[in-house]
Amino acid sequence: MIQYLIRRLLWAVALMITVTAIGFALFYLVPSDPARQACGKSCTQAQLTIIRHDLGTDRPIYVQYGKFLGRLIPFSFTGGPHFKTPNLGTSYYNSNESVGSIISQAAPITMSLVFGAVVLWMLVAIPIGILSALRPRSLLDRTTMFGVLIGVSMHPVWLGLLLLYFLSDRVTWFPVGGYAGLFSSGGLYGVPTGPGQWAWHLALPWFTLAVLFMAIYVRMIRANVMEVMNEDYVRTARAKGAPESRVLRQHILRNALLPVVTMLGMDIGLALGGAVFTETIYSLHGLGWWTVQSINSSDTPTVLGVIVFATTMIIVFNLIVDVLYAWVDPRIRLS
Repeated sequence: MIQYLIRRLLWAVALMITVTAIGFALFYLVPSDPARQACGKSCTQAQLTIIRHDLGTDRPIYVQYGKFLGRLIPFSFTGGPHFKTPNLGTSYYNSNESVGSIISQAAPITMSLVFGAVVLWMLVAIPIGILSALRPRSLLDRTTMFGVLIGVSMHPVWLGLLLLYFLSDRVTWFPVGGYAGLFSSGGLYGVPTGPGQWAWHLALPWFTLAVLFMAIYVRMIRANVMEVMNEDYVRTARAKGAPESRVLRQHILRNALLPVVTMLGMDIGLALGGAVFTETIYSLHGLGWWTVQSINSSDTPTVLGVIVFATTMIIVFNLIVDVLYAWVDPRIRLS
């Protein structure tokens, strides 16, 4: 177990360096000047030189990237070895606000959106996929497959606009957009807070983000259950007189849902990336919304900060999934 965690930690460090290096290189290759955007059209050459020096963009790319990695390392040898707080830098265009502060405000919004969508699509996909597999070619199965075809064809932007028009504009059952805090006492942009308001404001975004994954998981669970039902050990259990409920619970579902656990870890990462469409439609100022704004303004520190946070979350989720996989299936060992 210890060796496995050490290997995963080394892999995480290598992945972090690779991803951030690619992001840094892309910004370096794009023909944009953060100093000019920060200074404006009436900026003189002398002012541009000063701003470039203050931002550090006048230095070679390897020096800029080295300083970025140095801020991420949680320990320092200056004045003796000691631990320090990792620093993601300062935003170029958000009033010199720290990137860590921006992420701390945006991350709860994105995490609320993604985890709510995950719970929704799993609560729907698991029972529907199982029932559809147990009654193949029935009316339920045919209706489910038709719904799956529609679900995988819906783009979040198109679906979000439809939901906003019919359920927020025409009948006003849901708010048009914005985010309500779950526990905070203030409220964002004057929006009341609390669990009820939080769920009410996120209901449509949850559904919008979950529909595609919901359809994919229904089809995957249905196929897995039907495949496991034809295995020899299932027929043997039935031949020995085991109750059908026990066969379904201990032999069919436990093996059929193993691939679902693996896919879930990867799809949470995909949902983090796909949340940008949903956040834009519903005016949710999460990580995806900030990424789009930062790319448009060449705000390299904010984009790299979001990349670091998202990569860390994906690594953590996949580690949790690996541990759960070994716990669910005793035949698999982490070593």
